[in-house]
Amino acid sequence: MDIDEPPKKPPGMVIGESLDLLSLAELEQRIEALESEIARIRAAVANKRSSKTAADAFFRS
Repeated sequence: MDIDEPPKKPPGMVIGESLDLLSLAELEQRIEALESEIARIRAAVANKRSSKTAADAFFRS
């Protein structure tokens, strides 16, 4: 193990893995986590899109 590398965390969930062994509560928690992540990603996309639009407008002038 390289001491400069941080330890790897086991994944909390893996996209595409079998859901058969998960309880209803676990499935609902995953939905909440994924919806939260989707909202976070959409905010990042909107931020980047806004920055790009501002840069495009600046360089057109």
